[in-house]
Amino acid sequence: MTTREPLTIGTRASGLTLLTALLGFFLVTLDAVIVNVALPRIRTDLGGGIQGLQWVVDGYTLMFAAFLLSAGSLVDRIGAKRAFGIGTAVFVLASAACGLAPGLTALVIFRFAQGAGAAVIMPASMALIAQAYPDPACRARAVAWWAMGGAVASSAGPLLGGALTVLSWRLIFLVNIPVGIATLALLTRSARSSRHRVPFDWTGQVLAVTAMAALTFAAIEAGAAGLTDPRVLIAAGLAAVAIVAFVAVQRRADHPMTPPDLFTSPTVLSAIAIGFAFMVGYYGLPFVMSLYLQQQAGLSALSTGIVFMPMMLVGLVLTPFGPRVVERLGARPVVLLGLTSMTLGLTGIALLPRTAPVSVLAVLMVLVGFAGPTVIPPVIALLLRAVPVHRAGTASGIFNTSRQLGGALAVAVFGAFLNTPSGLPAGVRLSLLTAAVVSVLAAVTALAGLREK
Repeated sequence: MTTREPLTIGTRASGLTLLTALLGFFLVTLDAVIVNVALPRIRTDLGGGIQGLQWVVDGYTLMFAAFLLSAGSLVDRIGAKRAFGIGTAVFVLASAACGLAPGLTALVIFRFAQGAGAAVIMPASMALIAQAYPDPACRARAVAWWAMGGAVASSAGPLLGGALTVLSWRLIFLVNIPVGIATLALLTRSARSSRHRVPFDWTGQVLAVTAMAALTFAAIEAGAAGLTDPRVLIAAGLAAVAIVAFVAVQRRADHPMTPPDLFTSPTVLSAIAIGFAFMVGYYGLPFVMSLYLQQQAGLSALSTGIVFMPMMLVGLVLTPFGPRVVERLGARPVVLLGLTSMTLGLTGIALLPRTAPVSVLAVLMVLVGFAGPTVIPPVIALLLRAVPVHRAGTASGIFNTSRQLGGALAVAVFGAFLNTPSGLPAGVRLSLLTAAVVSVLAAVTALAGLREK
């Protein structure tokens, strides 16, 4: 192989596989960001307060996180290609149901189904890439192209959501249908994937869903009912018991969904922690600022989407250059740079005076957006390099579970901050400062735990 070959995306088969995985990542990322600017309109049409809006967001994210663990095992068992097809089909059908939901409860239930489908798509897309690009250098570039799907979705999501909401918020879900159908059509021409049959860890899956759902419920309800409310205490206790039981089961199971030996690697542990922390800021910021800009600053959904555009576009512009920068500087310095930028942006927005122009806010958001292409792609590349290829689906599932759990808890906790008597601006400030502290802790973790080789 010459030094120029890694610049390509491989054979026609591997290229089609990469394009399919990219579109899958586009779908699941779009639905994570497009809904934020539509939240006030959804509340107007379907009713519900902050708690209801939190469940519209977290219903998707929670199921995404809860099923990612077993989805990774499913990918390894039935093959990435088949798993990807099943996940995409579920996602498309659930999107249609969301677009036709008659009430808030139905919308939340269908968002659960969307999240379950997304949970299968994500690790399957990463496993498809790992199998199609066995060479580490080629795989790193393929991951960067794959990340473009998320970057485009993140960039287009707020503006597209705002524009569609002008017509009807239901269109933000119905737009998934043609993209999903095109993805399934491409999948039929993608490369075949290998299978590794192991028993399914039903006990671990039930305990994982119980722990995450109870923890999220406790965080959301605490905002309205208080930390001492019996429902909050019961849910928190249930989450604690489920977590302890899950760890015990995983240590003793013959075929656990989270193999303990994966956690012996400092790189794997650091990647999980960084993925969690990154999403606290990157996912929490759009949630709180979408509500603030429309309810406090009086912007429309479309104008709110425009404010988010610079933040999202920076990821789209810089993502293609990420692999070259990482090859020159190393992955860890680039990750540290991204987390530092996120910390500065979150802190700056939190301390910004209320009278500051919206344009200043948009500029500070760019610092947060800069973390997108500089944190997650190099961390994913290091993670895939640290595990065997046949464990790529499982490792990807664990990593993305940490990310989605970070996003779900950010919405739950920040929503509680917004729901306090101190008011929306104070809740936004507390939320962003909390995210900034978490980002600093992630930088310390990257410095101490990430390994280049």
